[in-house]
Amino acid sequence: MAGSQGKFDFAIDRGGTFTDVFARLPDGRERVLKLLSHDPQNYKDAPTEGIRRVLEQETGQAFPRDQPVDASLIGWIRMGTTVATNALLERQGERTALLVTQGFQDLLHIGTQARPNLFDLEVSVPEVLYEEVIEVEERVVLKQGGCQLPRKDTGDSLEVWRELNLKRVEEDLKGVLSRGITSLAVLLLHSYTWSAHEKAVGSLARKLGFAQVSLSSEVMPMIRAVPRGYTVCADAYLTPKIRQYLRGFTSGFKGGLQEVNVLFMQSDGGLTPMEQFCGSRAVLSGPAGGVVGYAVTSYNPYDKKPVIGFDMGGTSTDVSRYAGQYEHVFEATTAGVTLQAPQLDINTVAAGGGSRLFFRSGMFVVGPESAGAHPGPACYRKGGSLTVTDANLALGRLLPSFFPRIFGPGENEPLSTEDTMKHFQQLTQEINDFLSTSQSKCSTNGSGVMHNDIAKVVKSKMSVEEVAMGFIRVANEAMCRPIRALTQAKGHDTSQHVLACFGGAGGQHACAIARALGMKTVFIHKYSGVLSAYGLALADVVEEVQEPCSLQYEPGSFSELDRRVDLLSQRCQGALRTRGFTSTQIQTELFLHLRYEGTDCALMVTANGYPSNAQSCHSGDFRSAFNKRYLKEFGFTIADRPIIVDDIRVRGSGKSGIKSLSHAEAGSFTQKPTKVKPTECHFEKDHCIHLVFFKSTILVEPGCVAQLTAGGDVCITVGTDTQCALGTELNAIQLSIFSHRFMSIAEQMGRVLQRTSISTNIKERLDFSCAVFGPDGGLVSNAPHIPVHLGAMQETVQYQIKALENSLKEGDVILSNHPCAGGSHLPDLTVITPVFQPGVTGPVFFVASRGHHADIGGITPGSMPPHSTSLQQEGAVFISFKLVSDGVFQEQAVTDALLAPAQHPGCSGTRNLHDNLSDLRAQVAANQRGCQLVNELIDTYGLAVVQAYMGYIQSNAELAVRDMLKDFAHRRRQHMGSLEVESEDQMDDGTIIRLRVKINEEEGSAVFDFSGTGTEVWGNCNAPRAITLSALIYCLRCMVGQDIPLNQGCLTPIKVIIPPGSILQPSQNAAVVGGNVLTSQRVVDVIFRAFDVCAASQGCMNNVTFGNDKSGYYETVAGGAGAGPCWHGRSGVHSHMTNTRITDPEILEKRYPVILEQFSLRPDAGGAGRFHGGDGVIRKLLFREKVVLSVLTERRSTRPYGLSGGESGAPGLNLLHRADGRVLNLGAKTSVSLEPGDMFSLYTPGGGGYGKVEGDDPDSKSAPPKRRRLNESFSERGSVFEYRRAQESV
Repeated sequence: MAGSQGKFDFAIDRGGTFTDVFARLPDGRERVLKLLSHDPQNYKDAPTEGIRRVLEQETGQAFPRDQPVDASLIGWIRMGTTVATNALLERQGERTALLVTQGFQDLLHIGTQARPNLFDLEVSVPEVLYEEVIEVEERVVLKQGGCQLPRKDTGDSLEVWRELNLKRVEEDLKGVLSRGITSLAVLLLHSYTWSAHEKAVGSLARKLGFAQVSLSSEVMPMIRAVPRGYTVCADAYLTPKIRQYLRGFTSGFKGGLQEVNVLFMQSDGGLTPMEQFCGSRAVLSGPAGGVVGYAVTSYNPYDKKPVIGFDMGGTSTDVSRYAGQYEHVFEATTAGVTLQAPQLDINTVAAGGGSRLFFRSGMFVVGPESAGAHPGPACYRKGGSLTVTDANLALGRLLPSFFPRIFGPGENEPLSTEDTMKHFQQLTQEINDFLSTSQSKCSTNGSGVMHNDIAKVVKSKMSVEEVAMGFIRVANEAMCRPIRALTQAKGHDTSQHVLACFGGAGGQHACAIARALGMKTVFIHKYSGVLSAYGLALADVVEEVQEPCSLQYEPGSFSELDRRVDLLSQRCQGALRTRGFTSTQIQTELFLHLRYEGTDCALMVTANGYPSNAQSCHSGDFRSAFNKRYLKEFGFTIADRPIIVDDIRVRGSGKSGIKSLSHAEAGSFTQKPTKVKPTECHFEKDHCIHLVFFKSTILVEPGCVAQLTAGGDVCITVGTDTQCALGTELNAIQLSIFSHRFMSIAEQMGRVLQRTSISTNIKERLDFSCAVFGPDGGLVSNAPHIPVHLGAMQETVQYQIKALENSLKEGDVILSNHPCAGGSHLPDLTVITPVFQPGVTGPVFFVASRGHHADIGGITPGSMPPHSTSLQQEGAVFISFKLVSDGVFQEQAVTDALLAPAQHPGCSGTRNLHDNLSDLRAQVAANQRGCQLVNELIDTYGLAVVQAYMGYIQSNAELAVRDMLKDFAHRRRQHMGSLEVESEDQMDDGTIIRLRVKINEEEGSAVFDFSGTGTEVWGNCNAPRAITLSALIYCLRCMVGQDIPLNQGCLTPIKVIIPPGSILQPSQNAAVVGGNVLTSQRVVDVIFRAFDVCAASQGCMNNVTFGNDKSGYYETVAGGAGAGPCWHGRSGVHSHMTNTRITDPEILEKRYPVILEQFSLRPDAGGAGRFHGGDGVIRKLLFREKVVLSVLTERRSTRPYGLSGGESGAPGLNLLHRADGRVLNLGAKTSVSLEPGDMFSLYTPGGGGYGKVEGDDPDSKSAPPKRRRLNESFSERGSVFEYRRAQESV
């Protein structure tokens, strides 16, 4: 399989812009070729054209373009393609129908219920892939030992509660076929473990004539219905398009390539035969080849130094890691579709050379908007915008003479330096005008429009080269952040890696990226410009098999585990033998998907290096392997906790790739790269060297030494950075870089907290925030952006500064959660650490972490009681508690405080002391990491500089808010003549929340006056002042409409008046748990109503808790989003101050005594209007055991308002269906004991409509006009992206 003697072998990567061809000739020579992927005037298909050109040029024979290519000279063809990715991005797949279990027709529309962008009021979500949904009458549930309901046993570990109605399915399928839909996706609940119903439906569909039938149990048999459903839909949607492409490709060759071994790259980095290439495994087909390429050529198995792959192309930048094994993820999102399938962990972190450049409110901004391939950068001669590519061209880092003449409308012109410089001159003028205007304002205006420090502006105007270099430095810093996150997430030191650079644009940034990350070596393969194609030639053919498993990893299960492993291994080896591999060419590797019982943190583990023993299964000591990896990634293990095997996976490889010469010593090479004369680099005042090297350009920066290996690769030793001294005056470039640095500190703190914590809430749900504060307690950076934490932590830190004054010293750490001290609600414990510098009196910075603890005592488990009337009933209280004193963790004192609520009648102390203490230690550790990083920043730049830029970053946020207020005031004055706006809304108990806003148009400032708001209430809907500030920052960020630093500066132009004793500033002992989750939403509604931004969203988080002495569960449930001036409200989504993901139906039913009878949209719950409000959801829970149910909700008697003539959304409803047939309205807030067979039905509110329905057309459900999006962002993906999404979904 590895060779094809005497024939031409081709490895081809068909990308979105270029197609790269690597050819191995019959005499052993190698050729590379690059051509446009789309050039319809010259050829139909780029891979076919590449093969034709090589054959024609090397044989001297004519191979006419209008005739099929003679394939007799071809040994094998290997391809990676973006066909599936592009079809997914552009939604150009096959028309598809979805068959799903009855009651779940909207399951994939709702998904996790979290919105992808916190501050996008439109809630722009890619549409689902299916066109129609058919609900199937059938229901299978898992057995439960304690279930007290009647059961019908299947003889397996499941129960069939509703038989499959095939007759009804047949009628529905015939209707679908009659409408021209021939592709079908089937998703039935729990089919991952029992697939009989799916197989029956699939067999029927094929008999009826469906061309593509994808069953979720076959595509990916893993628990979790939502990602499995997305995956099976992608398979049904994309596979026909792949088949269509393959038919077109093979038709370009004589005999249809029947005698040629044609293999395609899958997302997991393995090749598969063309006929088995399918949609769900094809999305990363293109970039996967690059990972294989650098893994084989850059990793040295002798020194085992891990490698970071840095693939920077024209439209994306991909980052990955290799340390002797490919790093896979089993759930990742591409183009809004979450795929549950083995995929290389390839992180798309930026838009590559196409990242657009902006100057916003005094800050250099790179991306995330992308120019794309069309029109592309300004230098492409197609009217595009300024991009990173243009910046490199302006600086002389790109040499147009080495680029093909493929640009301009006719695709026959060179890169245009003139267009680039023209755009840069305009932008430079804009920047200089802004800086000079800011300087004059600050030096003459004493009204405090911005920080006075900002008057120290750059002393001279910036040149075009300085501006271009500034954007390059900002782009590099932006790309470094996710690289740090990728490595540190799993406990690795970023600096101890080799940077393997490839892609067309990577060579221009490699030295700077490596230097910023502390890496010492950059490796650039000779085929770096076409490494994805070369990687295809090096790859193996892979066969994977996987099945679910629910065994404990313990001696009693080993025989069954070994039996199943043997069967899967035999299947894997048999499949590879049928493809022509011998036993000596086949290698298999076993993986077990393991987790500690009671946790969701599962790791796919191999036992390589851990041989079997008497206490393990035959395949290896997986317990030791799992514990060591868990310790590496999370900083601890859970002793004596059973380990659960969720899945068994076997990966078989047929060794078939060509051999690669790599890791050779530096030396001579016959085919050297072209060395271009030294080019002056203005930013270093020195010279750099250009190497033009096999279709790519490499920039060797000053202080770096490049050598050629004997294999012809470039190995660069990166020198230390000789930074110029930075002063305290404002440098707009450094402003952007410091913004990234401060955010990176908060992010790295979060990684430490997540790794070292133990509770589900913090480790798995990621319900925490970490932040950096100035010496005055003002927020500098906060990560992630959990809405309810945005302004609250700043209040907490500033309270401690006032309360403790000069008593804080090094080695002290403060714990606080009291509402009067900036707390939001008691379970959110804030840990604050001051940062000290030698010779400086008092803290120079503060760092803090706030985490939601699952229980801190009170009258109910979970510390979220629906009927609390005093703070003491909600748990332990800390105001200014010294958690660490003189470096000693005060374990006994904090234990006593956590148990203290038991002293109050009806209350208990914390019910989970061990997790509380462990998580508090994790928060201290996270803060310690923050202190270390802040001090490193100070050591590099000096305290004065770091504090100066802290102020500038806050000023930048301030300026963005002032600009927004000025713009609103201008529009308001023109239309209404008044600069005052007001609004009010009310809680279900009638309590009014009233707001009057007075805007100063000249200053861009405003007074937000909540006078007239109702008094503190007897209940727990009181909201501490910090909650109102968080809601205000959230609203301001949404109204600004662009990414800005979320810090103290946002509130500098704002004066907030809240009457003491009101529901928004209650007394010290008032109950507040409902204020955090309910009243916060109403505050947002009132603010948006005043500014006429959008109609009200559901205005509730729909808090549902149930449990008994064996288990407890808490969830918040989605509703309808409000419509706006040009958008319909999204249905079935969380809005505003929450973004919590909901538990997957299959996980819910497996772990808790409940059956989810229905989870779908609530029709017509959204308010009518020119743009209609989003619908709420219906969620029905049938209980299998005795439990206590608690609900804490709002908008049950009041309706979410419509705006500008739009109608209000429907209120919510909480119903209890007793097993005896009675139906009870539970009201908004209650706690009730339930019996087996009782069912809770939750109907969540809809969103308000916007605008009157025009004309005689009453159909307010029509689609809004398509808005042309000028600033399309790149499609981000990978584990770093998934982590951030998870953080913002709490």
